[in-house]
Amino acid sequence: DPAAGAAGAAHRGCGMTAADGRTCIFSPAGLSALRNFANRATLFTFDLDGTLTPIIDDPSGTRISVDVRERMVRLCSLADVAILTGRAREDARSRLGFDPRFIVGNHGAEGIPGQEERERVYAGLCRNWEDQLRVLLPGSPRSGIVIENKGVSLSAHYRKAPRRSAARREILQAVQQITPRPREVPGKCVENILPADALHKGEALLRIMALAGSDRAVFVGDDETDEDVFRMRNDRILGIRVGDGLSGQAAFFLSDQKKIARLLDEILEAL
Repeated sequence: DPAAGAAGAAHRGCGMTAADGRTCIFSPAGLSALRNFANRATLFTFDLDGTLTPIIDDPSGTRISVDVRERMVRLCSLADVAILTGRAREDARSRLGFDPRFIVGNHGAEGIPGQEERERVYAGLCRNWEDQLRVLLPGSPRSGIVIENKGVSLSAHYRKAPRRSAARREILQAVQQITPRPREVPGKCVENILPADALHKGEALLRIMALAGSDRAVFVGDDETDEDVFRMRNDRILGIRVGDGLSGQAAFFLSDQKKIARLLDEILEAL
C-alpha cells in the first residue's frame, strides 16, 4: 500500500506520541500541522545549542554542521528566520554561517530593537552579580563550577563537576544570597541567572513577530528556557521540543537533535 508506506516513512524512528501526549512532528498529524502552518510569511525561530547543534562538553567548540547550515541558508532566502538563544548575541552570530533576520541572545534579554538602554543596565547588574558569586563560589578544579558572564545574563555551569547534584545545590544556595535577587532558570547542567524584569523567550518571540509583521511563528527548542515559549500555548506559535524523553508544553516533539536536518527539509518542502 503506497499510502501506508508513505505514512510509515513519515514517522520512522519517531514514536507517534510522547508519554505526556505530545505528537511527533514526523507523524502524519505532525506533518499535516506543519505544512498547514508554514508559509513564507511565517517567522521560523530556533534555539541554537541542543537544537541546531548538539550539546557538547565544551560549548566553545559548538559549530553548525554543513548540512544544517546549507538548509538554514536556503530557509533564510525564503522566509524570515530568527535565532533565540541563551548565548550572547555576538557569540551566537559567530557560530551560525548564515544570516537570520533576528538574533536574540541571553534567553530573550539581548538583541530586541529598542531595548539598548535596558541592556546597558543589565550589563552593570551582571558585573555586580559576578563579583558576588565569585566570592560565594570560589573556583577550584574540584568544584567543576564555571561562572560565565554573557553580558546581560550569567550562567553557572556544572557539567564538569564530579558531583553534579551537589554542585547544583551549591549554585542555588549562592544565587539565593546575591542582591538584587535575579530570575533563575535551570538548563542542562547550567543555572541561568537573569535580571528579574528581562524579557523571557516567549515575550521576546512575540516582540520579534510584531517587528517582522508575522502573524505566526514556528519555534524549535530543547531546553527549560524554551518552555517560556511553549507554555504560552499561543495558537499563533507552533512549538516543537527537541527530545521525546522530556516532558514539556510544546504540542509537538522531535525525537533527536540529529533529525533537525530532516525537519528543515520538511519546512523547505512546505514553502
